[in-house]
Amino acid sequence: MSRQAAYEAEVLRVWRAQTDGSHDLAHLRRVWTTAKYIALEIGGDIDVIEAAAFLHDVINPPKDSPDRKHAARLSAQHALAFLARIGFDADKRESVAHAIDAHSYSGGVKVNTLEAQIVQDADRLDALGALGIARCFNVSGQMGGGLFHPDDPLAQDRALDDRTYALDHFEVKLLRIAETLNTIPAQKIAAQRVAFMLEFRDQLLSEIS
Repeated sequence: MSRQAAYEAEVLRVWRAQTDGSHDLAHLRRVWTTAKYIALEIGGDIDVIEAAAFLHDVINPPKDSPDRKHAARLSAQHALAFLARIGFDADKRESVAHAIDAHSYSGGVKVNTLEAQIVQDADRLDALGALGIARCFNVSGQMGGGLFHPDDPLAQDRALDDRTYALDHFEVKLLRIAETLNTIPAQKIAAQRVAFMLEFRDQLLSEIS
């Protein structure tokens, strides 16, 4: 069994019947693909990057769960134990765990390695562009949120509330993600994806006006 297959099998074992369209195997594979692209441009230990990309969401509580804020740390801990069981290089396990722990936007863990920077960037890029829009509205639907405020979609005369309206999440978080990226390749991709998101928002506003 290849390492990718082993990682995916472990994730599916832990997730069991869990269904989350924004955090699924396709998301993990996209993060890995993007991370590989960045690594080809700037370097990094590909074994560490691959393991972290596939295991970064192995513990994935629902978005509205109180455990959500601890998901990255719990995933890192799980990864350490799993990698030890499968004989992953002992000298690299902590690097994988750090990359997983540091990937979270809300966790506030400082990235200390190139591999952590790459995995963090790859994961955040998946929250931008067409993919980011699709995932945003998917999560909002899971939490019972609406598409947008019918009378004030851009929150010009109200407080932003991204738990109630998906479009608010653009301003609360998504459009700010590009400013947090570490690597130049990721920043270039982000610029294109943010431009598309702004075009989408303009089109949406034109259709509801």
